[in-house]
Amino acid sequence: MTDSGLIEMYGMMTLALDQIEHCREFAAIIPEVRSNLVFARTDARTREDVLAVDGRITVVGGMPHASGKPVFGASSHMARLIIEYRKYDPAVRAGIDFANTPAFTRWLEQYCTKNDWAFSVIDRRNEPEEIKEAEGASMPWKVKEAVRAAGTRPPKIFYETGAIGKEPVSVLVGRDPLEISEQICTIAKLYHDRR
Repeated sequence: MTDSGLIEMYGMMTLALDQIEHCREFAAIIPEVRSNLVFARTDARTREDVLAVDGRITVVGGMPHASGKPVFGASSHMARLIIEYRKYDPAVRAGIDFANTPAFTRWLEQYCTKNDWAFSVIDRRNEPEEIKEAEGASMPWKVKEAVRAAGTRPPKIFYETGAIGKEPVSVLVGRDPLEISEQICTIAKLYHDRR
């Protein structure tokens, strides 16, 4: 990747993180494991090809806060997820994970329907034992399951049910971090203001 391509990636991540850090409502949907925003190179093959927040996004003083700077290789889980997802939709290069609850999930499904976004669920109870036991083997299964459950097109938002020792999380994917930050902040604000 050229220097200008890298500068563009870092610039987009910085602007996206700034938007997220100014979205108080997003703090309410950051999971216990914390959130991460990722942005893959166009030819990403490993986690070292994916820009992510070093230390993830946490909550400080009631506001979302990036613990560190964007760094290539800073994410394992979300980096592997976005690389796997790109096998089904190469236009997707970015994603963010966030919390889910039954009420929020029901609202998200309705929101996706209204916006003509594909939505799906990964039921971790269906994960084959041999995949659960093999280190790093679950990501291809999870993404394949999310795409299968969505039906005719890969999902814009999907979530996984919890499993023993695994917090249930949702994922939003998109073309770049600016698309992600705008959409996740809109979701957080609308969900907060729904009452």
